[in-house]
Parts: sequence; structure tokens; C-alpha cells
Amino acid sequence: MSARPIIAVLNGPNLNLLGTREPRLYGTATLADIEKSCRRTADDLGFDIDFRQSNHEGALIDAVHELRESAAGFVVNAAAYTHTSVALHDALVTVAAPIVEVHLTNVHAREEFRHRSFVAPVAKAVIAGCGPDGYEFAVRHLAALALDTEKKESSR
Repeated sequence: MSARPIIAVLNGPNLNLLGTREPRLYGTATLADIEKSCRRTADDLGFDIDFRQSNHEGALIDAVHELRESAAGFVVNAAAYTHTSVALHDALVTVAAPIVEVHLTNVHAREEFRHRSFVAPVAKAVIAGCGPDGYEFAVRHLAALALDTEKKESSR
């Protein structure tokens, strides 16, 4: 087991198809490319990554339950479940660590049904429309929040 803090990166349905799925919309980077970038960024900041993807809502909820007390933060791209899953929202409410919601595209410039998020109300930040860079931004933000919390706790 790692002595370094862990940032969980959870990815929802169809993100396993990145690179080939609607490249004009989602770009040509694969989920493996995004994972590599997250790992590199986290490693540079002294963190490890627990990176997961599932097309199944229950598997994502199980991951939240498993990591909710051990992860220093969560990056969540719930994909379509962002707009539909009250169950995922309810699981994320149980997480004490900060959560950053990420979307590759600007969901607010897309179809109306994508404008509502069940993740955003429990998220510390929302990053949308930055493509794969959004994940790196999220990892950096969570690392900064964790280090800031650590400083505050050590100064007590």
C-alpha cells in the first residue's frame, strides 16, 4: 500500500471509447492517455492515482464507497450519469474529501438535458470544456487543497 495520499479518478459510461467516439467533439486522446497524464501530474505533486472507469452505475457507486474514507480527493467525470444519477449523488454526499467534477466538453453549450448535474452540488469545483487538460487541472486543484488542509492542521 502506498504511503502517499491517493486521488481517485472515476470515469463513467462510454469514456472507455475516447479517441474513437465522436473525435470532433471529444478529441483523439484516449482514456489511457488521460490516465497517464493524471498519474504523471499526481506523481509530480507527491500523490498516487486510483483511476477507474465503468459503464455501470453500481460499479461507480461501489468505487465511491470503497474510497470515500481513504482518498484525499475525487475527480469525477460521471459522463451521462452526471445528469441522471441521484444514486451517485447520494454516494458522493458521503465523501468528506473534496470532489472536482470534470467534463471534456462544455456541457452548458450542449443539449439542454446536459445542463443539470447531480454531481455539481457536492463538488468543490466544476471543470468543463477544457478537454483532457481538465483532468490535470482537477488533480492539481485537489493536490493544492489537500496540501492546504495539511498545513492548516499542522499549524494547530
